[in-house]
Amino acid sequence: MVRLSVNINKIATLRNSRGGNNPDLIQVAKDCERFGAQGITVHPRPDERHIRYNDVFELKKIVTTEFNIEGNCQEQKFVDLVLANKPEQVTLVPDVLGQITSNHGWDTIANKDYLTGIIKVFKDAGIRVSIFVDPVVEMVEGAAKTGTDRIELYTEAYAHQYRQNKERAIAPYVKAAEAAHKLGLGINAGHDLDLENLKYFAENILALDEVSIGHALITDALYYGLENTIQMYLRQL
Repeated sequence: MVRLSVNINKIATLRNSRGGNNPDLIQVAKDCERFGAQGITVHPRPDERHIRYNDVFELKKIVTTEFNIEGNCQEQKFVDLVLANKPEQVTLVPDVLGQITSNHGWDTIANKDYLTGIIKVFKDAGIRVSIFVDPVVEMVEGAAKTGTDRIELYTEAYAHQYRQNKERAIAPYVKAAEAAHKLGLGINAGHDLDLENLKYFAENILALDEVSIGHALITDALYYGLENTIQMYLRQL
């Protein structure tokens, strides 16, 4: 079964919009696990507009499944945060300052030397490393040369094209996943996966380990409730 990691950034966004601690981010993380989620994901950014750096320290104390911290490893504060908390997994994303959401994967060929160095920093600390990549075989092959444990396939293009032609939408991801599997890389995926397109993706991607879902899942929870929504996503997997 593919593992479901719930990204709780949007819960933090809602909390921050009003101040105080409602909704309670820590309680939501506990509830996500209690409702069946097999991981908790956060993506802190330098402006702390959703997940705050202190949230990460508090979450580390209570997460009992897999803790996954995503972010821009070119920010030293992010690197220090991850090393201080030692999550089960760190996902390296090539964000730029002020970026609303992640919108592209690493150029693993142009950034090979940098990625090799920063990945070693995290792996030496006992943290599994995943790097965000587009569904391009050459980028997957480049990722394998950096020493990363896993890749995370950036799935916005798949989600965008799914309704028009799902076979065409999935095709580059199938090729990228086959290449990753042959190279011994674990495979994660995330971005715009939802109740409509998730099952087809999971059924067609070879050796998919984990999906990280936040925006769509939290949006669905407004209608279906958090416990029911998590169960609905788990059933798609």
